[in-house]
Amino acid sequence: MDKVSQNNKVLEYMENYGSITSREAMMRLNVMRLASRICDLKKKGYPIVTDMETSANGARYARYSLERVS
Repeated sequence: MDKVSQNNKVLEYMENYGSITSREAMMRLNVMRLASRICDLKKKGYPIVTDMETSANGARYARYSLERVS
C-alpha cells in the first residue's frame, strides 16, 4: 500500500470516527507509521490537532483528530 492510500485511509477514519491513535491505525488500517501519515496530511493543509493522553499503565500516546471549524 502506498503513502497516498494510507493517507486517505487515515483521513477517512478521522472523518468517520472523530480521532485516531497509533494502535488503532495499526490494528484497523494496517498503517504502521501514523505520525508520518499525519505529517503528510498536515503538509497538505488538513487542520489536525494532537492531544497527548495517558493509558491506565502510565504510557503516553498521541490521539489525532481533525480540528472542527465553527
